[in-house]
Amino acid sequence: MKIAISGGSGFIGTHLINYLLTKQYEVLLISRSPKITQEKVVCVTWAELDQDSSRIEKLDAWINLAGESINQRWTKSAKSRIIESRITIIHHIAKLMEKLEVKPRVIIHSSAIGIYGTSDTKTFTEESKSKSTDFLSEVVREWEKAAEQLKGARVVRLRTGLVLSLDGGALPTMVMPYRFGIGGRVGKGTQWVSWIHITDMVRLFDYCLTSDHISGAVNAVSPHPVTMEQFGKTIARVWHRPHLFPVPSFVLKLMFGEMSVLVLEGQRVLPQVLLEHDYVFQFKELEPALQELHKE
Repeated sequence: MKIAISGGSGFIGTHLINYLLTKQYEVLLISRSPKITQEKVVCVTWAELDQDSSRIEKLDAWINLAGESINQRWTKSAKSRIIESRITIIHHIAKLMEKLEVKPRVIIHSSAIGIYGTSDTKTFTEESKSKSTDFLSEVVREWEKAAEQLKGARVVRLRTGLVLSLDGGALPTMVMPYRFGIGGRVGKGTQWVSWIHITDMVRLFDYCLTSDHISGAVNAVSPHPVTMEQFGKTIARVWHRPHLFPVPSFVLKLMFGEMSVLVLEGQRVLPQVLLEHDYVFQFKELEPALQELHKE
């Protein structure tokens, strides 16, 4: 299988490429300045594709992970970059697709569960309506709206939750206070954390690539979300550290500004589509997932 990956030089993309190579897939990495040096990965820039789109002829699939990181202060200029980077890449992909005589059979578009908005009381599935409650939900809504222009292929919108790994994402920052023995409740503690282990994340991409019956929105989360308080206590057990020192909401708001919503608010999201199709998660429960990462 020949797969193009845009935005594949980040945390999830690096894990995904390594996994796809073990499956003997042919990987083409598309980036403004590809940094991956693996000999089995073919790297190409957007500018090169604009000049010669033959490099992406006979693709079986396209996975889009590209976009400016949301892990920065949400200043006016940062917000503009975060949204525009995602919309621009979608337009670029659609333009390149128009040039292809044979289009990919499937396009997997990376999205996020932030599209549902935040709530301490509601449960969200793929059938839930999107709701704009903050900047992140607005970003994801605009992102998915732009992706509607990707025609002529089976399109999967993979709505990702908190991806657990110790070499990227939010988990290293969440674990750090516990390493120093000063971990505790974050904010009110009742906010939901819908998570997925990095192993299940990359396996899920492969599942969506090869499962013709999967299309549309798919929640990339474990079937067992937890509250932030439960998450912290689980970290404490796995790392054998205390869970005693709370971090008040106002401290995080002072430190991170509007971006603090990423940890102070959440949503309880279930992977209804995957459960209906009997998808098998390797890590359903949080504690075994963290234990596996702690062993590495």
